[in-house]
Amino acid sequence: VLRLYADVLDGVRAAGQVDSMGIDTWGVDFGLLDRAGHLLGNPVHYRDRRTEGMLDEAVHRIGREEIYERTGIQIMPINTLYQLLALVTSRDPQLEAADRMRWYALPRSSFTSRSSGERTDPRASAWAVGMLEKLDIPARIFGEVVQPGTELGAPRADLGLGAARVIATATHDTASAVAAVPFESDNAAFISSGTWSLVGIEIREPVINQKALEANLTNEGGVGGTFRLLKNVMGLWLLQECRRAWSVKGADMPYDDLLRMAEAARPFVAVIDPDDERLLRPGEMPARIAQIAAEGGWQIRPDPGVIARCIFESLALKYRQTIERLERVSGLKIGTVHVVGGGSNNRLLCQMAADACGRPVVAGPVEATAIGNLIVQAMALGLISTLEQARDVVRRSVALETYEPKSTHEWDKAVHIAQRSGA
Repeated sequence: VLRLYADVLDGVRAAGQVDSMGIDTWGVDFGLLDRAGHLLGNPVHYRDRRTEGMLDEAVHRIGREEIYERTGIQIMPINTLYQLLALVTSRDPQLEAADRMRWYALPRSSFTSRSSGERTDPRASAWAVGMLEKLDIPARIFGEVVQPGTELGAPRADLGLGAARVIATATHDTASAVAAVPFESDNAAFISSGTWSLVGIEIREPVINQKALEANLTNEGGVGGTFRLLKNVMGLWLLQECRRAWSVKGADMPYDDLLRMAEAARPFVAVIDPDDERLLRPGEMPARIAQIAAEGGWQIRPDPGVIARCIFESLALKYRQTIERLERVSGLKIGTVHVVGGGSNNRLLCQMAADACGRPVVAGPVEATAIGNLIVQAMALGLISTLEQARDVVRRSVALETYEPKSTHEWDKAVHIAQRSGA
């Protein structure tokens, strides 16, 4: 965390004098601070094994229904709620000594970040204090929640930013990315594609009911009074971990080479559920994928091109399944799918998504999170009036590519085969 902090300060100083600055980051990890503001210990990554069994423990204590009713968040073991419960059950002294919790170096952050991780009530835009107390998680450590665009004050003088103002942007990286999605209609979905694939729609009110619980969908706060109804799908983490495993064995696999090999590989050799919990943590990912495929009746070679194609096809089918669930829960008929983030550069996956979903896919911008961060700052400074105007600026500023669905019938057959194998 000290290296991350030092690099952030170096980057800020390199920017020179600016009008404003804002920070966004991922939403579930944290550090605990004492009354003097000192970090009590090294933060722990959400893929750590300390959360194993914590979801079941929380459900045992208060029930799955109450957790979802109070938070409206997809129930996942990586969430902050279960990280905190791990500290409670292990009687970690850091929790007792903590004065407050921080996700980054700001005393207040926007609802976009605080609404992730199963800690807040999205209807009230406030902490779910009653639920936290039932789990013996001290409410005192949670700070003030503000809306995106709130001015927080001035940065430290030694950063050399002049009269800049610190703005609470859409401080959750997905919220920033979705703010930059160049929507042209209300019946569009988004996929924020990177380590995770966040598949969802933008809505005006949270949807917290039995259908949403059964679909295990998330309601997270967005910009301009919006909410993101979405599902976390495992994403390109699977390929990242495969590349790490191959590299350890002396086989460096550049992304471009993997894409060419995947495109040349035979289609639908195997389909897996990319959200299988065994794929969540670091390890020998190619072997895990092959094992899960074998359990479904698929036999695949440990060839990088075959594994990569299996990952992409499995993700595309998961996108289709998730979009269909979003339609059932929201009542919205989805027309276009926008893919933003690093995954929008993956032409093969974008075309597979269009084919699997039977809908046009509009890819871009790549740097959606950074653009969304800037958008909220520009709105706070009065340079842009509305989110709609901001998205018009995005459409006119970045190159977008549209992928039309082609061989959809092959994907229809793949869906039925995957369902029979349990994928």
